[in-house]
Amino acid sequence: MHARILLKKSWPTLAVLALIPLGQTKAQDKPELRVAPNLSCKVVHPLGYGALLAQQAPVIDGKLDDNVWKNAPWTEDFVDIQGDARPAPRFRTRAKMAWDQKYFYIAARLEEPHVWGTLTKHDSVIFQDNDFEIFIDPDGDNQQYLELEINALNTEWDLRLVKAYRDGGPALNEWEVPGLKTAVAVEGTLNNSTDQDTAWTVEWAIPWTSLAEFAGRQCPPKSGETWRVNFSRVEWRHTVDKAGNYKKVPGFPEDNWVWSPQGRIDMHRPETWGHVRFVNTPEEAKKPVIAEDQQARWWLMDVYEAQKTYQGKNKKYAATFEELGLKTPKEKGWKVALDTKTDGSNFATTVTIPRAGKSDLELKMDADSRIHRNPSWDSDSK
Repeated sequence: MHARILLKKSWPTLAVLALIPLGQTKAQDKPELRVAPNLSCKVVHPLGYGALLAQQAPVIDGKLDDNVWKNAPWTEDFVDIQGDARPAPRFRTRAKMAWDQKYFYIAARLEEPHVWGTLTKHDSVIFQDNDFEIFIDPDGDNQQYLELEINALNTEWDLRLVKAYRDGGPALNEWEVPGLKTAVAVEGTLNNSTDQDTAWTVEWAIPWTSLAEFAGRQCPPKSGETWRVNFSRVEWRHTVDKAGNYKKVPGFPEDNWVWSPQGRIDMHRPETWGHVRFVNTPEEAKKPVIAEDQQARWWLMDVYEAQKTYQGKNKKYAATFEELGLKTPKEKGWKVALDTKTDGSNFATTVTIPRAGKSDLELKMDADSRIHRNPSWDSDSK
């Protein structure tokens, strides 16, 4: 039985390169081909999850043995970032979520026969090691979102994106999360090649106070409200040199395994992230999480992609849907509009959809893919 190593953020850690004789990449292995975006990569329904209210806060020690984790369901097994277009991951990954009035709790278990890490400096580029990553866009506007990464040494990187990289960013690497709690537990031995490990588990407590500054809505959320969230696992193929040190295999890109597929090798597409609903009871957590505006958001992103292509060819944005080669949606009651500046330097697209028993919902998307919602989330939840 393997010992379990616990790593808390406050503990000092050492960067250690170790031996991994088992399961390493062989010389005759070849990289799997990546897939150009195509219909088989298209994301139709982002996944959903009901995050359960914690009756008692978990102890952040990396071990997933608290009552809240016993009661919280697992997500679906992670898949390749491009979805069904690529082979299933070599190792299983799953996550759980919970919440209370102070923290958003996240836990994950990453099966791994060889747990290793090298980076020990905070805000290092953690995905250069095997890692686990969190992405959160509270109001689903495609901007002002959080990215957190952690490796098996419990070294953490936190940053905030003002905009997605496709829209110019920037990434605020200097941004920090005061009060963040993280821990890692290893089912096996860390950086030790003399045995075979089972997995490593991670635990996060993200304070609502750090999310409130860019949430664009009430924070902490009310029960029943939904945020956009996704998770990613980066896994590098490795071999062992004669000195017994880990070496990444030249020519092999990293594997990217995610909860809700992205369709492309790009985590910075918030429109494809999963929908996480915050709920009070296990019964509520079992209910499907379906966004009422998802199809409208897909339409907006179709316009966005078509406009970027048109602008690249014509040095200006199109003034009509016909110029973009797009047909207007056939959904009953939908109203769409395209407002482009006379000189073609900017545009905005609007979709208005009817809702039973509620006021109409209007979504307006700017040229930088930001989505404005009317009524606002907070007004809509009253």
